[in-house]
Parts: sequence; C-alpha cells; structure tokens
Amino acid sequence: MSPTSPKAFPVSWDQFHRDCRALAWRLASAGPFEAIVCITRGGLVPAAIVARELDVRLIESVCIASYHDYKNQGELQVLKDIAPSIKAFGEGSGKGVLVVDDLTDTGKTARIVRDMLPNAHFAAVYAKPAGRPLIDTFVTEVSQDTWIYFPWDMGLAYQAPIREGSAG
Repeated sequence: MSPTSPKAFPVSWDQFHRDCRALAWRLASAGPFEAIVCITRGGLVPAAIVARELDVRLIESVCIASYHDYKNQGELQVLKDIAPSIKAFGEGSGKGVLVVDDLTDTGKTARIVRDMLPNAHFAAVYAKPAGRPLIDTFVTEVSQDTWIYFPWDMGLAYQAPIREGSAG
C-alpha cells in the first residue's frame, strides 16, 4: 500500500493521543508490564504515552527499517537490537515486556520482534488484517488497502472531498 492510495486515513495529533490513551486503557488489565520495547520509529510516540499512563519507566527500542522510500515495504533490516537485559525478562521469553508500535501492516516487523520476545505482549494503535494475528491488543482496525497518514508525516493542506476522489 502506498501513500497514493485512494483510501486515506489521516490522523491528527489530538486523535492520535486519544487513540494511544485508549490503547493504554486496554493494556491496563493485561499487565503489569516491567518494561516497554517500542518499535522505531513509529512506536516512539505511542510508547511514550502508554509508558506514562501505565507508569512504566524502563523503555527500550528495537530499530527495524521496512519502508525505505515511504512508499513500498522492502526487505526488513534490524538496525538496533533489543538490549540483552530486556531479552532476559521471563527467562529469555519476554514475559512482562510490552512491545508497542503505531501500526501493524503486513505483520513482518512484528514477526521479527516476536521471534526475539516470544512471550511479550504486542500492542499497536492501528492494525490491518494481514498483521492483526500478530498483535495482542490494538485500538482501530483499518482495511489493508488504507494508507494511514500519521500526524508527524503531515502538514496543513487542503483535503479533497471523498466524492471528488472516487471513480464514479
């Protein structure tokens, strides 16, 4: 799915913050969590909000690049692995660790991290059907052919009405 997709889901900062707090509400009963691992870059902002809401102070990141040109998913590259001290949680299974991302799209990124922390709890703010089976908790599901425009990717600009963009 590319940013030229006719199915656009623009998310404002206000909406994203509300959705992240809703994710924290859902996660509150799934814990307690001893640490959060955010999948960067998209997981940085939701992880900060969830960490605040759940009062988790130990935050780690795993850096995986999949969208190399912002249009198409390419081969995944682990740019930074999870610290050994976090990997050791739950006797090396990740139990007690919460993994947070902004979106699970195809599930490829989540699969790599799940291999690293098989018993961690995986959460994303948004989920698409192909990646949904790899996520334990999410807030909103969108169709696979929808492109989510996150607030950090947008500026203020005119948005054409939906009817104008349709082919009929």
